[in-house]
Amino acid sequence: MLRDQADRHPDAVVIVDGDTRVTMAELRAGAARVAHELIELGVRPGDRVALWGVNDPYWVTHAFGVWDAGAVIVPLSSRAKGLEAAAMIEKTGAEVLVTGEGPPGVVLADLLPPGAAPRHILSPRLLVEPSGVEMEGVEERALAVRPDDLCEIMSTSGTTGTPKGVMLDHAQVLRGYWDWSEIVTLDEHDRYPVIAPFSHGFGLNAGMIACVLRRATMMPIRVFTPDALMSLISAGRVSILAGPPTLFHRLLDELDRADWDVSSLRVAICGAAAVPAALITRLVERVGLERMINAYGLMEGTVVSMTRAGDPIEVIAATTGRAVPGIEVRIVDDDGKEVAAGERGEILQRGYGVMRGYWDEPGKTAEVVDRDGWLHTGDIGVLDPAGNLAIVDRKKELYIVNGFNVSPAEVESLLLREGSLAQAAVIGVPDPVSGEAGWAYVVPRAGMTVDPGTLLTWAKDNMSNYKVPKRVIVVEALPANANGKIDKMALRARASAS
Repeated sequence: MLRDQADRHPDAVVIVDGDTRVTMAELRAGAARVAHELIELGVRPGDRVALWGVNDPYWVTHAFGVWDAGAVIVPLSSRAKGLEAAAMIEKTGAEVLVTGEGPPGVVLADLLPPGAAPRHILSPRLLVEPSGVEMEGVEERALAVRPDDLCEIMSTSGTTGTPKGVMLDHAQVLRGYWDWSEIVTLDEHDRYPVIAPFSHGFGLNAGMIACVLRRATMMPIRVFTPDALMSLISAGRVSILAGPPTLFHRLLDELDRADWDVSSLRVAICGAAAVPAALITRLVERVGLERMINAYGLMEGTVVSMTRAGDPIEVIAATTGRAVPGIEVRIVDDDGKEVAAGERGEILQRGYGVMRGYWDEPGKTAEVVDRDGWLHTGDIGVLDPAGNLAIVDRKKELYIVNGFNVSPAEVESLLLREGSLAQAAVIGVPDPVSGEAGWAYVVPRAGMTVDPGTLLTWAKDNMSNYKVPKRVIVVEALPANANGKIDKMALRARASAS
């Protein structure tokens, strides 16, 4: 895909980052230099290469370089701390870690626990131009990649406390985000700030890859702030904007405070969340949007459903639209039987977008993908008679902070590594700023005292910021149900009453 775009549109600008401009031809050449360096290090087809850093041109060039080398990208969140990054590096067996620019003052290599660093760590450097013979080797390696070869292994929050690696191949990613882009109407005239991190499935696939697919100009956002975004929209003539509802509430708040020029915006995209009808109406009237799109996808299933042009506001507000081409959706009860339209049940998905499985975990793969190819999403939904899918609950305990899935079990597991806790139970509660936030109920170890502020400071030092609980509540004991398990329903009731 990259070669086709670079051959036909070499001068098309695909990245704008401040004063930096990168064309298709420059991206292709830069990726080849990265691939050459990886091959020189001994990276073979199918090897895993971890990539860490904030959204910037370096990330894009190195991602395509990994694919040129025939390798599989393992994105690491720039918010990840040493324990988190080491777990994914070890799980996938990545022997090369590429580190770009991190958050201010953060160097991932310094955070990795002793013995956790892979064999090679590449940091920003001047790449050597391969010779003609070496370039032929890079081209042979790149052109040997097949559609069903692995493209990426994405970390996904697990209900067991350990993140899993979702395997997606090249064909899945290209088809899924070509169709996504078709529905969004993304094209070469668009300027699209990619706010979601490239380490996140949306930022990587619906951001970086979609822009190269459609020759849209991506504008990587290193750190999101409402003021900077408004300035970028106004000065950068942004036309596509994607994010959770809280992003668009902030945009409207900024418009109420200052007279920003947002006339270039034409399409807004939300994902897997109820979008207040009043918000859509205000965006259309105040901003002049052509379309607001709601969508549903998950790491294991790529793109599942999207609203379409012409859908009324009530459909966009209350549902995530109809299944995308090539994807089937069913709603089933606890016995696996399909329910009637309008009835609640678990969302099942089947089609090209279903993952190849969890990396090195066939047992866990079999738990979610059945013998008939249906992915059991763990989300609760309703299909209306027209086939529009509404997400009404989550069967899993995951909650969403600023658009990022958070696994309570993973946060609990990390908190217990601090050393002063006997037990920890984390729940998601509604939050006016982030959509949801984590509250941690903790029980101290015998003879120890837990200070919530000290524990939160440790959490900030050892967890991605979106995983850090907003509150820590110290209790003598956690409620238990009849099976002896922690009763999180009781904790949610306690939280709502406080």
